[in-house]
Amino acid sequence: MSAQHDTIFALSSGAGRAGIAVFRLSGPQSAAAVTILTGGRPPPPRRARLVSLLAPGDGALIDRGIVIWLPGPATFSGEDMAEFHVHGGRAVVAAVTDALAAIAGLRPAEAGEFTRRAFDNDRLDLTQVEGLADVINAETEAQRRQAVRQMEGALGVLYEDWRARLIRLLAHAEAEIDFPDEAGTDGAAADLLARIAGLTDDIRAHLDDGHRGERLRDGVMIAIVGAPNTGKSTLLNQIARRDVAIVSTTAGTTRDVIEVHLDLGGFPVTVADTAGLRAASGDIEAEGIRRARHRAASADLRLAVFDATAWPEIDSETKAFVDDDTLVLINKRDLAVVPDDAAVGGQCAFAVSATTGDGLAAVLARLEVIVAERLAGDAGPSLTRARHRRALEDTVEALERAKSAALPELAAEDLRLAGRALGRITGRVDVEDLLDVIFADFCIGK
Repeated sequence: MSAQHDTIFALSSGAGRAGIAVFRLSGPQSAAAVTILTGGRPPPPRRARLVSLLAPGDGALIDRGIVIWLPGPATFSGEDMAEFHVHGGRAVVAAVTDALAAIAGLRPAEAGEFTRRAFDNDRLDLTQVEGLADVINAETEAQRRQAVRQMEGALGVLYEDWRARLIRLLAHAEAEIDFPDEAGTDGAAADLLARIAGLTDDIRAHLDDGHRGERLRDGVMIAIVGAPNTGKSTLLNQIARRDVAIVSTTAGTTRDVIEVHLDLGGFPVTVADTAGLRAASGDIEAEGIRRARHRAASADLRLAVFDATAWPEIDSETKAFVDDDTLVLINKRDLAVVPDDAAVGGQCAFAVSATTGDGLAAVLARLEVIVAERLAGDAGPSLTRARHRRALEDTVEALERAKSAALPELAAEDLRLAGRALGRITGRVDVEDLLDVIFADFCIGK
């Protein structure tokens, strides 16, 4: 990122023709830019004013639009900001861009720079920054709800509370070393260990979530597996409600993994069609089958497809993937009778016809229930990124070492490392916090 004293600008409303285009500025030259482009002083803070936008060189009219002046620090970035709302035609957008670039001290913003400045100016912590990105990228209602909670600071508040507890623990441990007469007795040491254990348990409980938040953010992976010509590609097309996979009576048509992203009851899922499981007839098909097995093994859920016309004979390779995370589908019920009590690998089977869609509503309804059970948690904030999980695991490891440390100095160092690991999540690690607690809790020098 470039220096903070630069004033940056960008088209915040996105590229392409639209009714309205919004330009955003942030930095010390924002007010000057408003004056140069409008020929007058900025309007009263946070009040829209209709103005004529003029080219900086010859004063030619560019467009008539709205200007909003937003003095810092109570802004998104924490700096002086301004917005220009103009007509969204490409020529207008290009002319405003050129006009802003011609003003001394202004430059185009780099990717994410407005949000970076918000973080640098303590308007957002890193979890809120990530939540904002997730709000922008959310495709389902459940993703939106989770992202909004994080953007509003729920996750950061939880982690900052834990960090504050850690700072207090470290302050007491440091005081025991440096000021033993003030720190207390052996009872105080036992109390310190108990509080370390309590914090460790709280973090462990947060980690033990089945990766719900990460799955909700990235989507549940569902793999369709089965032998060639059991109707896997036709099934994918029915689920997607469009032709995304080539359907052919020739065995081995699908050679690669074909993915479709869907909104299933408000939850994100990715359904993948895979190559038919059989002895490969060539190098390309062998690679496709290898990928199919890998995707089936790593998927959160599987749809194992068997051929009703071959029933009760079943494909042993597909059966090997049937477990509690698998829905068994016996396809082509329009061509053969499927017993009501049909089951494979201890899992009750759904009789369906991928060609007509018959029976698929029940399959999708069951999938929706399973996905909802796995992703719908309580109202509390969830872990959403592997980065958070790694930092919390590092925190727990350091706390465990602190509990069993042979010397107070070693325990204090491990508590310090735990605090740094937690601080990496929100991006706030400040030694001054530790000093404040030491002087507040102990009567040093009385």
